[in-house]
Amino acid sequence: MKTPSPSAQEASGPDVRLSPLVSRVFGEPRFHADGDVAALAFAKDGTLWSIDEAGALKHWAADGKLLKRSFLSDLETLWCFSPGAKLLASGNDDLVVWDVAEGTVLKRVEQSEWLTALAFSPDGGTLVSGHDDGTVRFWDARTQKLVGQVPAHPESVSAIAFDPSGKFLATAGEDRAVRVWDADSHKKIADLVSHTDRVPALAWAADGSLLVSAGWDTSARVWKPGTPDPLMLLNTHADQVVALAFAPSGQLLATADSDHDIHLWADPVAGGSSRVLRGHSDEIRCLTFSPDGKRLASAGLDRVVHVWDVASAKLVAGLNPQGKNDIAAFAVGGKVRLASTGGPAFQVWDVATGTAVTPSGLGVAHSVAASADGRWLAVGGTDHVTRLVDTNNPKSVKLLEATKPPIGAVAFSPVGSTLAHTSPADGLVWIWEPDSPDAKLILIEAADGCTVEALAFHPDGNRVAVGGVDYLSTGERDGAICIWDLTTKQKSATFDFGVYAVAFDPSGRYLAGAGLSDHVYLWDLSSRELVFELDGHLDKVNAVAFSPEGNYILSASDDATVRVWDVLSGRIVVTREFDVPVQALAFSPDGRFLFTGNGNTTCYQVEFQRLLDE
Repeated sequence: MKTPSPSAQEASGPDVRLSPLVSRVFGEPRFHADGDVAALAFAKDGTLWSIDEAGALKHWAADGKLLKRSFLSDLETLWCFSPGAKLLASGNDDLVVWDVAEGTVLKRVEQSEWLTALAFSPDGGTLVSGHDDGTVRFWDARTQKLVGQVPAHPESVSAIAFDPSGKFLATAGEDRAVRVWDADSHKKIADLVSHTDRVPALAWAADGSLLVSAGWDTSARVWKPGTPDPLMLLNTHADQVVALAFAPSGQLLATADSDHDIHLWADPVAGGSSRVLRGHSDEIRCLTFSPDGKRLASAGLDRVVHVWDVASAKLVAGLNPQGKNDIAAFAVGGKVRLASTGGPAFQVWDVATGTAVTPSGLGVAHSVAASADGRWLAVGGTDHVTRLVDTNNPKSVKLLEATKPPIGAVAFSPVGSTLAHTSPADGLVWIWEPDSPDAKLILIEAADGCTVEALAFHPDGNRVAVGGVDYLSTGERDGAICIWDLTTKQKSATFDFGVYAVAFDPSGRYLAGAGLSDHVYLWDLSSRELVFELDGHLDKVNAVAFSPEGNYILSASDDATVRVWDVLSGRIVVTREFDVPVQALAFSPDGRFLFTGNGNTTCYQVEFQRLLDE
């Protein structure tokens, strides 16, 4: 294996630019914030409000469609919504109260000490601020008048929370102590001392019987305020616990950590196992339940709001609840079309006009591919069916079944119109001819016993690469790529690398793969040797593609970049940074445009040569 020699560009750092040369955006971003999300709140009608650290206030429909955007201020470091999202408080060296619906300032009050925590009472009538000198101040939220203050902690206040009745207030400080106060008399009721590190969040159960504190010591502690010792230690998190929320009824508790996971606890006192929600790519800072308790919203440093169905523990809106935003570019009657699985439903656009031309009745989709001549469009469903659409007659749809949902990947051969699709869970690959009612061939354990994650045809149309992952592996082998000869129906080569994506170069000499790590691999098919291990991405690589001439490898990653590598030297040529993770790549039929399928369900159009030149 060769080690790429550093270029002059690498020596001084890669050329990184924001949203490079995007000439058109296809699709509407769902729940995508302008900056790190600082606070969330559901309104009584079930819509959702968010505020990010950049000061962008956004009002969202339940499906993530943006209803309203207001820019408030980029000077604030702390944000907090009142219940029902009628008011918004912010702070740094001033305390500011905003009208949410109007996006206007109601009152600005200068403070002698820096603000470090904020909380509204359940009825929205009282606002409490915590400060870096340990003081807690009580304000009339309607008049913004100071009505009391207490020296709550010897050091900075880190968290504040009212109980549901509004009678009690819990505070936490940098002294790692949790204290409970009478909200009317401002007298201390209890000292709760157990955490061994900072306490960034507090939450009360719906009936006020339980208080939970989040700790940087990787645990959440469950308290009965009249008892000095915690009732339960919730310590299943792998990293710092940073956010909490109780459902509006019962004792369902959500806890979030710096490792991007959310844990749901049906009975926090009992502890035991929790359901884990995974989907965020960075630290979670905010959790809030809908008024009916059926949905949970989460957000943080990845700048995307996720909405989860509590009963099923499934993502229903956010980054992309269907999974990867797979894309395909093709031409019909001389017009370039772009297909995308991102968003609430499968979409096809006319690239020249940006208008939607989606065939009806295809619903949501997991994967997509187009034949080289543009005649056929294969749409892999979230069910176990691939819908084969004749683009000359979009009403003609053939159903191709797999055994288990979803259809993980679909691919057409570059010669003719042979179609392959996969069922990841059972490791099978079906080979179809569009005009035939039955599968031509079924490849069993196509990725050598691994789940099937990636699929690509060789330029000769007679071979197919199937990449998979062995999620149960405890040894060095984390998956495999198998090359199948469709004429002999035999496996011709195996590479012991787990991958999420594979691609052949146009000459058929090289195979590229996106590994389970942040690396990109390049193999020589004749020698079966690993030529390059390309190191540069900072997060999972989702897609690889060769440029039309085959002289460049392109890789797309969750680190929100597309990187271009020289095939012969393995050196990075250019890095282009986007505002969201990039999940898929596709070239227009003439090779002029590069399209990206993005984590916020949009697609970007970029002129490829200008991307290289700039």
